[in-house]
Amino acid sequence: MGPLCEAIVAALEPTGRDFEMVLVDDGSTDLSVERLTKIAERDPRLVVVCFQRNYGQTAAMMAGIDHARGRYVVTMDGDLQNDPLDIPMMLEKLDKGYDLVVGYRINRQDKFFSRKLPSKIANALIGWTTGLRIRDNGCSLKVYRADVIQRTPLYADMHRFIPVMSLPLGARVAEVGVRHHARRFGESKYGLSRIFKVLLDLVTIKTLQLFSRRPLARFSSGATLSALAAVVMHFALRSEDVVISTTVTGLLFGLSVFLFFLGLVTGAMYQGSEKGSP
Repeated sequence: MGPLCEAIVAALEPTGRDFEMVLVDDGSTDLSVERLTKIAERDPRLVVVCFQRNYGQTAAMMAGIDHARGRYVVTMDGDLQNDPLDIPMMLEKLDKGYDLVVGYRINRQDKFFSRKLPSKIANALIGWTTGLRIRDNGCSLKVYRADVIQRTPLYADMHRFIPVMSLPLGARVAEVGVRHHARRFGESKYGLSRIFKVLLDLVTIKTLQLFSRRPLARFSSGATLSALAAVVMHFALRSEDVVISTTVTGLLFGLSVFLFFLGLVTGAMYQGSEKGSP
């Protein structure tokens, strides 16, 4: 962690910008916490957040964002594969009117079949499904306006979908090429198996996209179809079996009511997020 803090300080101090470093220890079993505590005693700009156990990259990223106090937020992994020297350039890009600047790794220093190939497939799937074609969704080096990222919903393993999740908030997204170094610390927990996880996450993302606009109208359409199906099933089955007819009709009407109220709740939530959007 010492080299990471030194690299961040070396990159940002010459810019004259005020900054803080929020480092999240995701339940590590080495001496990271002790080392970070000693660094924080010397440098008050360092804030250390500790998890009791490993909760995953998205949870760690959310914790860091929640503790950040600046107008801008920068996220990056702690293994120094991304280079803090790229941060000033990304901040300058953000100052040109963007809300989110995404880095894409130039000359990526990873194995092809276990890392690069799955990443290419995942990026293609995400772009084709969501309509937002980002070259490198997996690059954790990103710069955000704090008021945007703090309102972007993140959960499960959704950190790679941050650009897509920020679109309903009206976020303006840009990409810039960034350096990438060979891994010096730790080991990767990703591989070919993450493609299947991306597929499952894409189903969730696409559903959120479809229902984020006019949710009441969309859910009401489903409620109407369910109610019509209930009427049809009632007349079709009542002459054959009253119990089955009553059960099926009741379930379909119940689904209709559920969808309608779900549309009301979703619509209220979306209007609330719109009022807070830039």
